[in-house]
Amino acid sequence: MTKDMKELMLQKMIDTRTITISGEINSEVAKEVVDQLLLLESLSDEPINLIISSPGGHVDSGYLIHDMINFIKPEVNIIGAGWVVSAGVLIYLSGKKENRYALPNTRFMIHQPSGGTQGQASNMEITAREIIRTRSKLNELIARETGKSVEEVEQHTGRDYWLNTEEAKEYGIVNKIITTKDEIK
Repeated sequence: MTKDMKELMLQKMIDTRTITISGEINSEVAKEVVDQLLLLESLSDEPINLIISSPGGHVDSGYLIHDMINFIKPEVNIIGAGWVVSAGVLIYLSGKKENRYALPNTRFMIHQPSGGTQGQASNMEITAREIIRTRSKLNELIARETGKSVEEVEQHTGRDYWLNTEEAKEYGIVNKIITTKDEIK
């Protein structure tokens, strides 16, 4: 992508107050999204639209974006498109529930975090404890944001739990299914 194209895209992002996340959630994506959120906050308190289509990724990068959405002053409308999976759901559940939208064909998936380690047994034990703590924290967040009990969420996140848009709305993940941008408040 040329420098002129990047500048044009940045200007359109500023003009429309829209951020997109597409692809894996990692530290580079998290930094880019946080920079964009802070830039848009510095320009205005008007709402920001964040469109997400992601297969998930690094949970801590997802938490960085999640926490920053809740940290900044402007409200952030989250629009799910394509698929919103794993750490993508963590980001999707940020902000106010009434600001969570999804396009009709979006698919959602929640599950427990995964990770791996090698090396000394003591280090593998430490990593396993951290994964268990992260799983508990994610289940509590999903429960809080959907109105489900932690026990019910634990049952669903024991394995990959896929939901279409209607099912995600019934579950409490999605607030409103939309077909046009005009339907966003």
